[in-house]
Amino acid sequence: MATENGKSLLEIRDLNLHFQTTQGVVQAVDKVDFDLGYNDAIVILGESGCGKTSLARAILRLLPRNVDRYDGKVRLGDMELMGMGDEEFRKKVRWVRMSMVPQAAMNALNPVLKVGDQVAEPLMIHAGISKENALSHASDMFRRVGVPVDFLNRYAFELSGGMRQRVAIAMALVTTPEVVLLDEPTSALDVLTQTNIFNLLKRVKQEFDVSFILITHDIATSSELAERVAVMYAGQIVEVSDAGNFFEAPLHPYSQKLMASVPRLRGTQDLEFIPGKPPSLIGLKAGCRFAPRCSFRFDKCDQDPPITYKGDRLVRCWLHAEG
Repeated sequence: MATENGKSLLEIRDLNLHFQTTQGVVQAVDKVDFDLGYNDAIVILGESGCGKTSLARAILRLLPRNVDRYDGKVRLGDMELMGMGDEEFRKKVRWVRMSMVPQAAMNALNPVLKVGDQVAEPLMIHAGISKENALSHASDMFRRVGVPVDFLNRYAFELSGGMRQRVAIAMALVTTPEVVLLDEPTSALDVLTQTNIFNLLKRVKQEFDVSFILITHDIATSSELAERVAVMYAGQIVEVSDAGNFFEAPLHPYSQKLMASVPRLRGTQDLEFIPGKPPSLIGLKAGCRFAPRCSFRFDKCDQDPPITYKGDRLVRCWLHAEG
């Protein structure tokens, strides 16, 4: 992980985002810790419903009205973000220093506005430049992400799924942010288009010197971009590791089950599945949240597991606790 003067680009400590519902409080993001370096790429892996998208929304402060708890520490470079007011955050951070490629570009793009106007809009709002100059920047961004310039005057429904995703990437990059969050950027795309999008992201990362947080449950495609991996389960980060060590030998039992469920091009090992189902994020009890599905469970798993460091790797599991 590349740092500057020993500091990470993005530091997240004890981040919590809970929602109030009619059934109770949903602990979507609970005591989350991880760092993002300069020109880094970390992948957040986990099953659907584990809190990955809520984590992205917590970082960018895209919050619904039913928030019950939102606290912790989020530092971007030299800026402490959690102490900012909403208006200051909007002006100085969101789509200025951090942006997002949302899941399902067709739903994210406005169907009644031309895509060129939508890519130009962040520049007009945050940089205060004219629409003509903003469209010129948008045209240049289209060329750099592989979208024909004449598509500026088209609507989202006139584009293929791959082109819509490229437009969403152009919109996220047009203000040259330092961090881009990618929420399932290749979902619902065919395999060839997924490959093209990931090749584009790898090129963009180097060309723009940007850091990525990739949110996905697709282990196979995530390995294309990952430099580090964070595994999320039931609202918590249970393992953080560099990609090489993680894909070779994950530490947490949940991570091991995830990797054992993925077909390999080489090898004859049988595929495994994870028994049971993820817990409800309402009314979570003390103890390891994976314990009911874990084949290594023992008495101490009824207590909250500590965060243990194995070199540069983090794991939240009693099997790896000191002593």
